[in-house]
Amino acid sequence: MNIFIITLVIFVLIYLFLNWFAKSSTKRVAKTIRSSIIVVSILLAILMAFAGRYIFSLPFLMMVLPMIKTKAGLTLLQFLRIWGLLRVLKNYGRFNFGNINQNYNNQSISLEEAYKILNLNPKKKYTKDHVMNSYKKIMKKIHPDISPELSRLASIVNEAKDTVIKDIS
Repeated sequence: MNIFIITLVIFVLIYLFLNWFAKSSTKRVAKTIRSSIIVVSILLAILMAFAGRYIFSLPFLMMVLPMIKTKAGLTLLQFLRIWGLLRVLKNYGRFNFGNINQNYNNQSISLEEAYKILNLNPKKKYTKDHVMNSYKKIMKKIHPDISPELSRLASIVNEAKDTVIKDIS
């Protein structure tokens, strides 16, 4: 839809609301505001019930609770980076939240996968310092000393670092 039409609709709705507000009595306005707060609260509760399946899933809680316990103070960008790392690992079959006894983690990491885990572009040339800086940024968030629950994830990142360093050497 065109941005002009959307803006026009928003301004018309605001005009109609302000016009109704100016002509209504205070009791009617208070009653409408009270009922709208109740309706919005119910809609928000329904939204949280459906979104909660994804937001408050077990992997999310496993990542966030230890970090809150240590008061790591993650920014939104850092949190999104960790979530992206988990998504990459899950797509490659390296990290499965539902299966504790996973046997497919024994194979070695491919070079492309290692670059993605370390958030590096496989087409660019990197020095060992660049690789180590990227590795350190990730390990600050998932080191087993910070959160023992993330030791599997840290070992995968270590293996990815080793693979990339072997490639650039």
